[in-house]
Amino acid sequence: MAGGFGPVSAASADTPTCTLTFRADGTFEPTRLEVPAGRFKIVLVNESSEAVEFESLPLRKEKVLGPGVTSFVVLSLSRPGEYPFFDDFHPQVKGTLVVLPKP
Repeated sequence: MAGGFGPVSAASADTPTCTLTFRADGTFEPTRLEVPAGRFKIVLVNESSEAVEFESLPLRKEKVLGPGVTSFVVLSLSRPGEYPFFDDFHPQVKGTLVVLPKP
């Protein structure tokens, strides 16, 4: 299931935003995020009762969330491509961030 960037709030009208949810069963939803090249925000929602960690080695980004915590990361990528990410506390749970060319 692909997850594109969703509706943006008035405060961040120029920053596309998508949401990645860490489920209680130890999975991501969605496992594939599609965003436009440039600056964008990923909202991270931990619905589980354990700590989770969004991590991407190629993006050099990591963010730990405690149980029930919502946070975010802001990235700026000009090069289209696919960038893997995973939950460092549950390394078998993997996803892909797809950066699309600007229209």
